[in-house]
Amino acid sequence: MTQQVHIVHQDGDVIDVPLNKLKKSPRNARRTPHAEADIEALAASIATKGVLQAPVVEPETDEAGAATGFYLVTIGEGRRLALALLAKRKAIKKVEPVRCVVDLNNDPHEISLDENVTRFRMHPADEFEAFREQAERRGLGAEEIGARFGVSAQVVRHRLRLGAVSPVLMARYRAGDLTLDQMMAYAVSEDHARQEQVFDQLGPDRPPYLIRRTMTEAKVTATDRRAVFVGAEAYGEAGGTILRDLFTEDGGGWFEDAGLLDRLVAEKLAGIAQTVRDEEGWKWAEAHIDFPRALGLARVYPHPVERPDEDAARMSALSEEYDALVSEWDAVEQLPPEIEARFAEIDAALEAFGDGNAFEPVEIARGGVFVILGQDGVARVERGLIRPEDIPEPEADPEAEPDGEGEGGTEGREEGGADAVDEAEEDSGAPLSERLVLDLTAHRTLALRDALGASPTVALSAVVHSLALFAFYPPYDRASCLEIKGVSTYLDGHAPGIDESRAGRSIAERHERWAVRLPKETPDLWPFVLGLAATDLLDLLAHCASLTVNAVRTPVDRKPGAWAHADRLAEAVGLDMTGYWSATVASYLGRVTKARIGEAVREAMSDEAAERIGGMKKPDMASEAEALLAGKGWLPSLLRGPVPVEPEVQSGASELTEEAA
Repeated sequence: MTQQVHIVHQDGDVIDVPLNKLKKSPRNARRTPHAEADIEALAASIATKGVLQAPVVEPETDEAGAATGFYLVTIGEGRRLALALLAKRKAIKKVEPVRCVVDLNNDPHEISLDENVTRFRMHPADEFEAFREQAERRGLGAEEIGARFGVSAQVVRHRLRLGAVSPVLMARYRAGDLTLDQMMAYAVSEDHARQEQVFDQLGPDRPPYLIRRTMTEAKVTATDRRAVFVGAEAYGEAGGTILRDLFTEDGGGWFEDAGLLDRLVAEKLAGIAQTVRDEEGWKWAEAHIDFPRALGLARVYPHPVERPDEDAARMSALSEEYDALVSEWDAVEQLPPEIEARFAEIDAALEAFGDGNAFEPVEIARGGVFVILGQDGVARVERGLIRPEDIPEPEADPEAEPDGEGEGGTEGREEGGADAVDEAEEDSGAPLSERLVLDLTAHRTLALRDALGASPTVALSAVVHSLALFAFYPPYDRASCLEIKGVSTYLDGHAPGIDESRAGRSIAERHERWAVRLPKETPDLWPFVLGLAATDLLDLLAHCASLTVNAVRTPVDRKPGAWAHADRLAEAVGLDMTGYWSATVASYLGRVTKARIGEAVREAMSDEAAERIGGMKKPDMASEAEALLAGKGWLPSLLRGPVPVEPEVQSGASELTEEAA
């Protein structure tokens, strides 16, 4: 018979207890279960450093008061759970000895409560600097530190970055002068001098977004069109560095060397320009960030060219095959790989044939190309630009020479007057006198006006013809007897970059579609216009007329009647500026008074929202207002819809439109 040994413990004894002999104490004050992440972190710490603080236990007894051989964990339940997790993962044995302290005198519930209530967490600044010391003194990486403390590598990087903030700012943080959010904003850069400079500039009470914006104001955001065009990889290979914000969504960070970025943009654009020139044969090609203006350039556009019979037959065969495949596989949701591959091959082959439009060789020989950078960060090639010195001189028209111009001219002559040539000596082919020419053509002009006024269909074609000459052909080649002078005001000077806006790109694309369709030579334009279908004629009229719209309010050219008509026109077309413009610091809020910023927020949001930002300085107020107005569709009064006109006026305009259609 085996004799049972009863161990008698004294208060304060330090003993080794097998892990599987430890139990949770029913008198533990913590009732809410530990978070899984906390146990994971504690297990990671124990796995690398062991149990640094011994759990406090008491022997378990049965109802008769006899020891059961198990021990109840009064303090250190989290450590017990972490050890159990390690045992479950077979990192340690289930009977792993655990160093424990026996407590027989204190109330188990009280000391459990004391353990959880009277603990003091170290100041975050101390934690940040301690993590940094682990990295710098011991040479540990973020992943290794994270593994030793049971946190992610990203959390470690956050703490390391915060630990690298200027000691001056860290002291302010310890003193309570700066918040953690402010510290994270300063930590966007590790430049201590810059951090201290911005702190001295802004003071201790500025919002984090303003600190972050000031810290990065001399840098280029990764969403800037230049950064998008060059790309982070090419910029890095050239020696550039990218500043990343570990604490917020930074959209890719900031390119720190703006000069290097501009050089890379210029070089890449120039390379594209040279490639286009070499491959297509243009006389010149230039690279620019934005489209240069006021250079007096004319422009030509590509026109349809006749394809060789072989190409036309090949395209027709590919199109027929494509249509046959669509008919055969239209009802199948998942196409076989070989069919998908064939669709892709046909698409590529058809695309290689191009759109069937091309420039004339003579136009390429005297024309050039601009390669510019779009607002989306994609290079755009503008072809067919003709410099003033390369614009061909118009051919002389022998019939344009004034009738009656001969030796001595016709000035002062009168039919039958003293200077009249004797009829007997007059050649039957002699020109008419200037006075007679003026008289006869005046009669013809007035009769033509009357006839045109009675022929609305031809009149519409004549107006479209005249406007199309203005919109698509150079000034020297605009031959129309209608004295309709189209003027298109240059808007980029009033609003830089407007050509890259939604409206600007839409107009440019519409213009190019028509330019490709119109004949190259002006004499061919009239029969072309006469032959247009009614809908096409109205579409061309609408486009040409739209180019002449000028609703700009300039202080030196006050035209209240034209402005009022712009309002009526906007109403007639149903203009909604919310689809074209939004209030940002750059577009509006940074360019008006604080009172107007508050008015905008009040109209879009509420009085409370306006009052909340009213006490901010203007730059802060404008930035905050931009965030508040985003997606609200707020517009300043100049961009809002006008007061509706009377119903009968509107209906009359609609009837005219329907009649013309």
